[in-house]
Amino acid sequence: MASVRMQSCVLSVLLLNVFYSFVSSLYFHIGETEKKCFIEEIPDETMIIGNYRTQLYDKQREEYLPATQGLGMFVEVKDPDDKVILSRQYGSEGRFTFTSHTPGEHQICLHSNSSKFSLFAGGMLRVHLDIQVGEHANNYAEIAAKDKLSELQLRVRQLVEQVDQIQKEQNYQRYREERFRQTSESTNQRVLWWSIVQTLILVAIGIWQMRHLKSFFEAKKLV
Repeated sequence: MASVRMQSCVLSVLLLNVFYSFVSSLYFHIGETEKKCFIEEIPDETMIIGNYRTQLYDKQREEYLPATQGLGMFVEVKDPDDKVILSRQYGSEGRFTFTSHTPGEHQICLHSNSSKFSLFAGGMLRVHLDIQVGEHANNYAEIAAKDKLSELQLRVRQLVEQVDQIQKEQNYQRYREERFRQTSESTNQRVLWWSIVQTLILVAIGIWQMRHLKSFFEAKKLV
């Protein structure tokens, strides 16, 4: 009985960790010439939605206020192969969406619209960014209205998509484990070969020293 409770507790913690790994929210400050980049580890065939809004620092009021409409944000996303999969100009508030096709670290970069710097010369922007990964990126209220799903049908669909996302995450973890194993094996082989090379060098130096000493003693007629 205790074992069953322990397994249930471990499963709950695992599901909780998976849930929080799919949702991240933060804010950061950015200057006129700054570019902020974030790394998201994403499984393949996974949809990502980023929602953001900007606030402009008012020096007179000494507080952050909603940014003007003329101020935009440029968003660029690169996959693990450094291929650009999203590059677009947005407004002061909006959302961007993309789907991963390669598992691994995706780079999400944001910077302010350079043509509008005069609007906040010398100022700072506060950018609130919310990134949703996988099934958390879906708007289930819209899905239910569009497909005319009952509450039970919607809940079943949510559970199915959650399981699918967990499977993708597990596949990605196995992919990472395989890459780590290959890296470890490659490192071990390099260490082994380097040790062999070092040994051969030491043996060669020893033989050279012995011959040199022998020649020295023979020249001095000590042997």
